[in-house]
Amino acid sequence: MNATRTYTLVIALVLMCTAVIAQSKAQKEADELFNKFAYAKAIKLYEEQVVSGDNPSHAYKRLAECYLLMRDYEKSLPYFKRFIENGDTPSNYYFKYAMALKSSGDDKGALKWLKKYKKKHKNDKRVKQFLKDGNLASVVFNSRERYDVEPVSFNTEFSEFGSYVHDGQLYFSSSRHSNPNDKDVYGWNNEGWLDIYYVPEHNQKVKPRRMEGEINSKFHESSLVFSTDYKKDTIIYFTRNSYFNKKESFHKVEKEKKVYENLSNLKIYKAENIDGEWKVTRNMKMNADHYSSGHLTVNTDRTIVYFASDRPGGYGGSDIYYAKIHERGGMGQPKNAGPIVNTAGNELFPFVNNEGQLFFSSDGHVGFGQLDVFATVADSTGQITDVVNLGTPLNSSKDDFAYYAHDNGIDGYVSSNRKGGKGGDDIYKFRFVPSLQVQGVVTDAVNLKALDSVEVGIYDQKTSELIAKTYTDKNGKYQMFINRNKNYRIDAIRSTHPHKSVYFDTRTTGPSAKMINQDIQLEPILDLKVLAGLNKIYFDFNKHNIRPDAAAELDKVYTVMMETYPEMIIKLESHTDPVGSHAYNDQLSERRAKSTYEYLIAKGVPKNRILSYKGFGKRKPINGCTSKADCSPEELELNRRAEFPIIQIKSETVTQNK
Repeated sequence: MNATRTYTLVIALVLMCTAVIAQSKAQKEADELFNKFAYAKAIKLYEEQVVSGDNPSHAYKRLAECYLLMRDYEKSLPYFKRFIENGDTPSNYYFKYAMALKSSGDDKGALKWLKKYKKKHKNDKRVKQFLKDGNLASVVFNSRERYDVEPVSFNTEFSEFGSYVHDGQLYFSSSRHSNPNDKDVYGWNNEGWLDIYYVPEHNQKVKPRRMEGEINSKFHESSLVFSTDYKKDTIIYFTRNSYFNKKESFHKVEKEKKVYENLSNLKIYKAENIDGEWKVTRNMKMNADHYSSGHLTVNTDRTIVYFASDRPGGYGGSDIYYAKIHERGGMGQPKNAGPIVNTAGNELFPFVNNEGQLFFSSDGHVGFGQLDVFATVADSTGQITDVVNLGTPLNSSKDDFAYYAHDNGIDGYVSSNRKGGKGGDDIYKFRFVPSLQVQGVVTDAVNLKALDSVEVGIYDQKTSELIAKTYTDKNGKYQMFINRNKNYRIDAIRSTHPHKSVYFDTRTTGPSAKMINQDIQLEPILDLKVLAGLNKIYFDFNKHNIRPDAAAELDKVYTVMMETYPEMIIKLESHTDPVGSHAYNDQLSERRAKSTYEYLIAKGVPKNRILSYKGFGKRKPINGCTSKADCSPEELELNRRAEFPIIQIKSETVTQNK
């Protein structure tokens, strides 16, 4: 991020720097450029200092810091390596080196130097963020949600960043020279001063135009947003160095002994369209000379503003703050967004979508590189409970910031200095492809009632690999994440209903779709004992009366017949063990069948719902048991049973599955 000074809210224009330090002329000249943030120019002099052997240790540190501040992490690493192992190296360089290594993809090296830093700075909150259980903290985000990212056509070899769309025009900041003859450059990166440009969003091949009026000045401008005032007139908020009404204001800081800087911090300004021209009319209330405030955004209802600031009392370098907008347009006292959002690092570039969700960039939360884009997670009351990294490829191993999304939640823009860009920073257009879920309700095909506890498994049709598995809730609902451009098979299984497979694919599912509905109907199994969840119905030896435990089971039969399947028609069958004669067992089983029939009729089952009751004695054993001599008591008991063959379950005759 080559225009980092604007982004990190500590831009300072050094107007005067005096020093009385014993040092060589070359080092003094290089340090003066460094102190003026003219890093691109300072690098050349420090390199010459290394070649000449003039205090190379100091030059190496400065070169590492120059490239680090210019966000060119790979180029900083060789210089870090020249001094980082020296015993007299200040420990604050350990953390800087670790972050450079992490941003360059060397997690192992980053972990080593973070641990060294921790030994000397145990209370540094940044260590707690990046080290978890002795290892580098992992990035947590919803990996099923994806962003398709591509650079916009109007990027140049200069820096472009920050996007905002209003009335079909896309506004952004750029360090390009609107006038080819303009040779004035910003010493930080040898690029021009940032101005705000605009281009038709749907015709971005048109040459961007620099905004006319008072918004652009001789200093940096960025982070433009449109809003309205209490009169409903269109207004603009934007960020600029401390320059208002053609006057500059500064904050004097002592850096070292007898070394002073006059700093021009960032401020938020308001512009109004007066007689067709944008006029800068207000220096906002949240501004001050001794700290920076910038990158303001407004919620859709125009009731709250969010901005970033390094004002005293925050959690780290710069934090996200918010303030209420009063009915007459004034703003309330800024409040810190709190420790869930803000860290010991820098939080910047807030953006609020039309649903009130806050997005921001941070190098304090664990990410893929330096600045990453995060989204807040809120509960039902709107209270922020967590933040989530938006993942790759929207985030990269470099700086990713200035997130902006359209109201559809699908299309938007992000800025980045990732590899492959044209300039120091570039603008990328993204399309959000939300996570896809399949949901449905599993019901009984006969009574259409919801079925709970159905095992629902989803499989890849091509490989038969199990993708996910869940169970329906009390309302028969299930829901699972799936991927796009796949063919799937859903298997639904319940003990009371035979296995059923349903096939579908997501290849034609639109990119904005979040849900596919797949309801399932299961035919009930034609076994009343299973449908009713019956335990064994016992009769005492040589008796046919209904015992209390048998009555409890028959009550289940009643419930299934009268409530679950009110059109069900059955038969009753009773069977005995093989002890005794056929004549005796036929009579005993007949009496038991009749007792069962009479119990159900007395309970309220209509007679026409039980076609017959019959005792079969010992004629239909379910095992090879023939007498007490060759059967165990348990085997004998298995044959003393009641059966309930289903003749009809719904207005049509069904064939009993033997």
